[in-house]
Amino acid sequence: MAAGLRKPGEFCWINMLTPQPTLARDFFGKLLDWKYSDIPGMGHSIEVDGKSIGGLFDLNGPNTPPGLPPMIGVMVKVESADAMFDKVKALGGNAQPPFDVMDSGRMTVCFDPLGAQFDVWEPKKQKGTEVDSTLHGAPSWFETLTSDADRATEFYTSLFGWTPQVNQMPGFSYTTFMLGAEPVAGMMQITPDMGPLPPHWGVYFTVNNADETAKLATELGASLCIPPQDIPEIGRFCGITSPQGVIFYVIQYISA
Repeated sequence: MAAGLRKPGEFCWINMLTPQPTLARDFFGKLLDWKYSDIPGMGHSIEVDGKSIGGLFDLNGPNTPPGLPPMIGVMVKVESADAMFDKVKALGGNAQPPFDVMDSGRMTVCFDPLGAQFDVWEPKKQKGTEVDSTLHGAPSWFETLTSDADRATEFYTSLFGWTPQVNQMPGFSYTTFMLGAEPVAGMMQITPDMGPLPPHWGVYFTVNNADETAKLATELGASLCIPPQDIPEIGRFCGITSPQGVIFYVIQYISA
């Protein structure tokens, strides 16, 4: 995705909840070249190439609901958080009442019918990221693992107007959600060999070299949950668990 404001129906922001946020900022700064600026009383803004891509917050901070695991939350840009609150529930999902984030925007915490969490963002002063997703450290792909691909497809296509394209891969199917002519997200069915995973959304960050990033991550105290491997015609990726327990993915695109 080229630089520029995201459109309604596109992912526009990430929020990382992590214990030991100072150590987390150091880890991701060294691994993905992230820079930070202070969000007074809340946490830190994450920046790539001078563009904010999201926030990093203390999992144990007073503003964080108790009981949440370390995670990267995802946000989809919408025209009305209140309208989405009603629509999510009408489509069989769940949602918390919308609320304002100061004068930055209005958001709603949502769950699809299978339990995967995502947030929607109605922008005011904070329009969402404008980062060029081909840059090292920038979020470039969003993917849900689900327990019922058919039900999830029905939900997200009705909610955001996405169009599904199903590709048969060796041993599994992969759904690419399109917004018009642009791919915006992917989906896979959770299989037994993945273990007892709950439905969730994951984030891929572009890197210049997947193997070098994997090596550096382990040197910095992380572990690999998926070793580096190729995605035919797309690139090379791996899954990483940060030293603070945050799971994320990095990908080196063939065209990058």
